[in-house]
Amino acid sequence: MVYKPLWNTPSTVGGKAQQVWVREVRPHEITAAVAVCPHLFQAKVDKAFDVRLTAVGNRLSAVRIDSPDLDWRQRQSLMECTPIAVPDQVARSVSTYLTVSRLVFGAFDFAVTPAGDWYFLECNPNGQWAWQPDSITDAIAGQLENGPDRDGL
Repeated sequence: MVYKPLWNTPSTVGGKAQQVWVREVRPHEITAAVAVCPHLFQAKVDKAFDVRLTAVGNRLSAVRIDSPDLDWRQRQSLMECTPIAVPDQVARSVSTYLTVSRLVFGAFDFAVTPAGDWYFLECNPNGQWAWQPDSITDAIAGQLENGPDRDGL
């Protein structure tokens, strides 16, 4: 199981900036104390790599993220990103998610197993995208300029 922070609240310890990252937890670490405030726990996926799939309407752009860390955001200087094709079933699921949630944009995170299975982790309705291909910037600009009805999204 992994613990995921609900919010990135800036904090310092001894004058040094601190960050809470996704981390593995063991059952004995989860005590009754978790009842006093919200927590997010998720099953740990035995992954080969991560994927950030950015969707703007029906335009999808996916990047494979290879990182030595459980949470690739922790040391971004060590991650490698390469474009990756999106399986049809994943693309359909992302489209359905956006439609049901009434969203036009979503930054979807997946863990991909060594066998090639994609596991959905979350959709960030305001997720980072600027480090991805320019096509995402173009799609967002088109969406803002034209709206969903005139841009075919």
